[in-house]
Amino acid sequence: MSHETVYAIASGKGGVGKTTTTVNLGTALAQAGERVAVVDADLGMANLAGFVSLSPDSTTLHDVLAGDESIDDATYQIADNIVAVPSGTSLDEYADTAPERLREVVSELRAEFDYVFLDVGAGVSHETVLPLGLADAVVLVSTPEPAAVHDSKKTLELTERAGGEVAGLLLTRTRPDSDVSYEEIASRLETPLLGTIPDDPAARESVYAGTPLVVYEPDGPAAVAYRQLAADLAGIEIAETTSEDTGAESSDRTAPVAGTDSDTNATETDSDTDGADGEAAHDDVSSAITEAESDS
Repeated sequence: MSHETVYAIASGKGGVGKTTTTVNLGTALAQAGERVAVVDADLGMANLAGFVSLSPDSTTLHDVLAGDESIDDATYQIADNIVAVPSGTSLDEYADTAPERLREVVSELRAEFDYVFLDVGAGVSHETVLPLGLADAVVLVSTPEPAAVHDSKKTLELTERAGGEVAGLLLTRTRPDSDVSYEEIASRLETPLLGTIPDDPAARESVYAGTPLVVYEPDGPAAVAYRQLAADLAGIEIAETTSEDTGAESSDRTAPVAGTDSDTNATETDSDTDGADGEAAHDDVSSAITEAESDS
């Protein structure tokens, strides 16, 4: 296994597929049997709140960073082997947070899970820069468009200032018939090209279906590319998955939440579950991706 287990998924610009990348990398590794935690590290503009059906009094990462709750209380089960730690959406809660406590959160999750993905907000702020230095490596997400690539350079500079390491560049929405050299884009940014994610209609379809792409159409080009990237990052082999292997019976199963007995047997859940008791349905994932990736 790779020695890097905590990854910050970052971008210089919104709407480039950062949250979609976080969701699908995490899901691909969870399907391979790895224990994964996805953390909404965008404290000001929560991207992953839709992962769980939060009631007004639900515990979020904001409560943890305010020192009021434990990380276990803010950890919500999504599916087999994968949990989410959402941020709150209240500006009042955000004002009470101490972003520096994120270091303790990452440390606890690192000890509990095989992989931790920090979904980092775009832009320049203290809470944006902080996760870049806490992660073992940063995956920089961009589309090939000049504006997105230009903003990616800023994120590279921020990572360097935060003392972090960039694993490389992931280009999304690429086209096989494009005359753009994706290797050249990475070369201009002076960072390795980790991979490309083809522009795939199934990506948006999966959002409306409420299912991560690697589950919705696992043999599609984008899903295959995400699984390959997950395998490369983890240094493991991930078996090919077909749509027959990812039916509702497997995707609706649940897994132990952080802090519970990891040997507890998973139980079947109804796909219409409302997210109570730390569980969430795939349609909540749909909401998270739709809200986050439409903010371009």
